[in-house]
Amino acid sequence: MPAAAMKKELREQLKSQLKAGRQTVIAGFREDGMPEKLLRNLRQVVDGVLCTAWQEAALPPETALVAVGGFGRGELFPYSDVDLLILLHETPDADTRARLEELVQLLWDLGLEIGSSIRTVDECMSESQADITVQTSLLEARLVCGNQALFDEMQTRYNAQMDPQAFFHAKMLEMRQRHAKYEDTPFSLEPNCKESPGGLRDLQVILWMVKAAGLASSWRTLATSGLITQTEAKQLMEKERAFKDIRVRLHLHAGRREDRLVFDVQTAIAETLGLTAQGSGAHMRRASEFLMQRYYWAAKTVTQLNTILLQNIEAQLFPQPCEQTPINARFNEVNGFIDIAADDTFVQTPSAMLEVFVLMTERPALKGMTARTTRALWHERFKIDAAFRHDPVNRAYFLRILQAPVGMLHALRRMNELSLLGRYLPNFRKIVGQMQHDLFHVYTVDQHILMVVRNMRRFTMTEHAHEYPFCSQLMANFPNHWLLYVAALFHDIAKGRGGDHSKLGVADAAQFCQDHGMNETDTELVTFLVEQHLTMSQVAQKQDLSDPDVIEAFAKLVKDERHLTALYLLTVSDIRGTSPKVWNAWKAKLLEDLYRITLRVLGGEPHSADRELKNRQEEALATLRLYGLPPDAHEPLWKQLDMAYFLRHDASDIAWQTRALYDRMDSAKPVVKCRLAPIGEGLQVAVYVQDQPDLFARICSYFDRKNFSILDAKIHTTRHGYALDTFLVTEQNFAKSYRDIISLIEHELCELLQSQAELPAPTKGRLSRLSRTFPIQPTVDLRPDERGQYYLLSVAANDRTGLLYSIANVLTKYRINLHTAKVMTLGERVEDVFLVDGAALNNARNQLQLETDLLEALKV
Repeated sequence: MPAAAMKKELREQLKSQLKAGRQTVIAGFREDGMPEKLLRNLRQVVDGVLCTAWQEAALPPETALVAVGGFGRGELFPYSDVDLLILLHETPDADTRARLEELVQLLWDLGLEIGSSIRTVDECMSESQADITVQTSLLEARLVCGNQALFDEMQTRYNAQMDPQAFFHAKMLEMRQRHAKYEDTPFSLEPNCKESPGGLRDLQVILWMVKAAGLASSWRTLATSGLITQTEAKQLMEKERAFKDIRVRLHLHAGRREDRLVFDVQTAIAETLGLTAQGSGAHMRRASEFLMQRYYWAAKTVTQLNTILLQNIEAQLFPQPCEQTPINARFNEVNGFIDIAADDTFVQTPSAMLEVFVLMTERPALKGMTARTTRALWHERFKIDAAFRHDPVNRAYFLRILQAPVGMLHALRRMNELSLLGRYLPNFRKIVGQMQHDLFHVYTVDQHILMVVRNMRRFTMTEHAHEYPFCSQLMANFPNHWLLYVAALFHDIAKGRGGDHSKLGVADAAQFCQDHGMNETDTELVTFLVEQHLTMSQVAQKQDLSDPDVIEAFAKLVKDERHLTALYLLTVSDIRGTSPKVWNAWKAKLLEDLYRITLRVLGGEPHSADRELKNRQEEALATLRLYGLPPDAHEPLWKQLDMAYFLRHDASDIAWQTRALYDRMDSAKPVVKCRLAPIGEGLQVAVYVQDQPDLFARICSYFDRKNFSILDAKIHTTRHGYALDTFLVTEQNFAKSYRDIISLIEHELCELLQSQAELPAPTKGRLSRLSRTFPIQPTVDLRPDERGQYYLLSVAANDRTGLLYSIANVLTKYRINLHTAKVMTLGERVEDVFLVDGAALNNARNQLQLETDLLEALKV
């Protein structure tokens, strides 16, 4: 048979062997669900194919085929690379090189994802010295077939040149860089089960370090050597198995190498594990939520045990003379770390599990805990039971942590990492690792809560005063900051229980306050904050702050300045703690405006529309004088404006628009003026033109086409029939060339309004991947306002390009007059509120048809 035919026959034979072997192994996994068995059997299938191919290649006897990396470890995931080293005795001649090229090509032809290198032993040593990645891959080298003596020579020389201390430092640096890349948290909502903190790679790093140091080669031998306990070794093996199981299922589901638990696949993976949704309606918990909570608990365990192990390994590799200073009968300071005085300290004195955190807040010079202390805390955490929680000593310790002038947040985070916080606050334990599928929270519930505490804490720190100076000022004058931390701890603690979490959380907060001996006044403040923590943002972002009734009702709710200030600080901290994308300068201004207006009312100054109008006009006139305009320059415009205009615009806006329209009051040509928004973010666009029914839709179509997001719109019609509309818009990159963008908007929007071109048909932009995975059922709510003068139109839907224009188009169709628009984007969700009127709204049938058409426009 010709050589070419023989090669083809070999390739087809090996391809069939590989395919059949893989199918058998994967079918076995679908039956028994044992990931270690699949990894081992897949490796054996590939080993068999490699050995046959190696023999057929007829390479010189002084060569060896070596598995390295994960494949060297004896594992192979369904679609992972097969990392190979072809080890040579000397530099290959032309014939050997040709045979090697044929071998590598054959392996690729078989469908194997080969990561191959061809090196002599000398080259392996030099590459290993120069590159930590090569050094790590050779650490797990395994002979597949070929010359045993050559492989042994490489192993001997590799071990001789290994520097365990340098290897430890290099892997620690590599791990820190990897953690930073993956958000420095095991609680990412779309974690990489291999690379994220607390994932498979962290487990591998530990085994690499101990193997390089000759301390152990597996979790079992680690336990035998005393670096970890048998219980810890068992836990690590369990978590490793769980991560391997998930990673195998990810590969099989995707049909390719995939290690990310992205939203799109979480439900499918959960279902393969037998997890199902529970509950119904708004209180349903998805199968994916149970999967992710299970994942986060495992990643948290790995993170904690890794901390203990790394400290132990470092102590073995870098022994230091012990400098010990007694702190009290239970604790010593050892080389800058706090250490238990005896191994059974927490057994003999369980309250010391909280005392250690109190001591760390009181001694900020301490660098942390020794591995012995951390390990003892981890193992004895189960002693925090009902009796422990009822002990007055422990309750006093916990309050001292919350009241600590420094180190409070670090203590809470450390307690959460060690599962102590959830043991002390049982309802907190239920929300550890719980996802929030509301499209704007990017943290699990427990991490969000701690982020809110962190935001609140930063208001007390002078080094962060530049971030939110007004909040820092209020916090400086607020007594007993720690009450706000208690409210932050409980504000979302009832998430996922079913029902209104704000109401359910009140009972938990009240019980905590009672148990910890807080007085009636402080208890009332904490429970008020927990119950009303969403109220201020809803009023600021969804209601008309120029309406005295709105302000009076809110002032009546908060009662006094103390409650108002506390609620404001919690609201700012809460919104900032949901996602970096949710907070913006516009929301900051709305909240601050509501705070200041309400404070005046609480101070005895009634929210009088007449007084507010006079104050704003006087302030606007003072600004106009600075522009050098004639004293009566404002009169032509202001005569055409009613009270609503002045109440809905700041004095700076009034002055800016008055100046822009000076001598242009009866302009036949549209006037478009644009400036950087005074709030420090976005652009403010004023449009002055003879009124027309489709004006709002026409302007929305322009901003939609230019990919601008409209955050706010104030719509006003003058007495002589002109529209004076103001928009606050943002665009991702406008800060880089805002002057050009301002000129472009002023020119193009003016041309568009003058042309009276036909309105384009709305385009239904694509939803983001997140919105497709967690779609919102669109809602439309139309109801009269309290005075019966206007209607409030509330719309909620997934965010997408063209959404606001689609809404505006429907309003135009029904000739609805728009007075204000508040566009609230919460991550992937929009909640828009419009103040409208129009003849069509006087008929119930028309109202129903309008709502139906709006719902249709909101669909994708």
